[in-house]
Amino acid sequence: MDLLRFITAGSVDDGKSTLIGRLLYDSKSVFEDQLEAIERSSQVNGQINLALLTDGLKAEREQGITIDVAYKYFSTPKRKFIIADAPGHVQYTRNMVTGASNSDLAVILVDARKGVIEQTYRHSYIVSLLRIPHIVVCINKMDLVGFSKEKFEEIKAAYLDFASELEVNDIHFIPISALNGDNVVDPSPDMPWWTGQTLLGLLEDIEIDVDESLHEPRFPVQYVIRPQTEEYHDYRGYAGQVRSGVFKKGDEIVVLPSGLTSKIKSIETLQGAVEEAYAPMSVTILLEDEIDISRGDMIVVANHKPTVAQELEAELCWMDSKSLVPGGKYLLRQTTNGVKAIVREISYRIDPQTHAKLEAHQLALNEIGRIRIKTAKQVAFDIYKNNRGTGSFVLVDEGTNNTVGAGMITGAAE
Repeated sequence: MDLLRFITAGSVDDGKSTLIGRLLYDSKSVFEDQLEAIERSSQVNGQINLALLTDGLKAEREQGITIDVAYKYFSTPKRKFIIADAPGHVQYTRNMVTGASNSDLAVILVDARKGVIEQTYRHSYIVSLLRIPHIVVCINKMDLVGFSKEKFEEIKAAYLDFASELEVNDIHFIPISALNGDNVVDPSPDMPWWTGQTLLGLLEDIEIDVDESLHEPRFPVQYVIRPQTEEYHDYRGYAGQVRSGVFKKGDEIVVLPSGLTSKIKSIETLQGAVEEAYAPMSVTILLEDEIDISRGDMIVVANHKPTVAQELEAELCWMDSKSLVPGGKYLLRQTTNGVKAIVREISYRIDPQTHAKLEAHQLALNEIGRIRIKTAKQVAFDIYKNNRGTGSFVLVDEGTNNTVGAGMITGAAE
């Protein structure tokens, strides 16, 4: 079975946590002791409060909101799933970015009573920004609008009008009631006009591009293995995870950013030597030549090289209460590489609702903008839309060790 990672997003009280709880409950993915625990905790309108299956923090239970990203795992006979339940509050946009960074699909909830609102625009834009290829718009709480087909079509039209400017080609719509389970796992008897799939049916059947071996070969070196024992006196292996593409024994390779070349002598795993390695395998690569390679370097196939540059253009979500200003110095972490960097310029700030590019001299908490950054040494990367693994990075405040920004590389600065 393949694995689908998806995130749920929406405004406060749109029912994200309840929807996930319903998915887990109706798909028989809840253990008896979990069920007994939430039955003791509380009930809603005489029903079990399924939101408590994901809202685990004490503050979340007290306030009835989601604060941190909660991850849940379940499976059906067709597919395995990892769900990220993202907060709805504007002030937790950074958490939503974190949860969406590894997702293949986004489930965006819209309250049928309120329709498309600011947070719908914001979350949809972030999904587009992070290049998540599939969106499922769940129009929730249909029971509170009399299961109206007209209301569903009205919200669908409003969303499609906005979404025409997003870089997402695959958008689906489903009318649901998460609290009652309508069209979540089982079809709704109250919406006979809906002839489409249930949410779970769609999640099981949707085609996702999980074959990272189709991308260019990229192998960030995580660790250099030098046993220096009598048995392995001359052993020098480079361990890490294949981020994309396929590496084969005998391939001519280039080590970046140094540009040194060699050939792959062998590829080893815990189970023994293999002829080829592909994403996301963790392997040790041995080369025919002894060359200077260390953690943070990237091994690539010679005729498929990424960009190597010292000045980058990127879109950045700022995650710190202290605003980002030009001249700020940080540690940039990309793949296994860590390099000192300085923010040279903030080109503009992006309004997630209108997509407008606004003049900005700083980025405040949860704001998204385009920046130019210079690193202390050259960095090997791909543009984020072509390779999420090598095109993403985080900025770390070396004084506090806090992650203060998450970025998507758009190219080398000219």
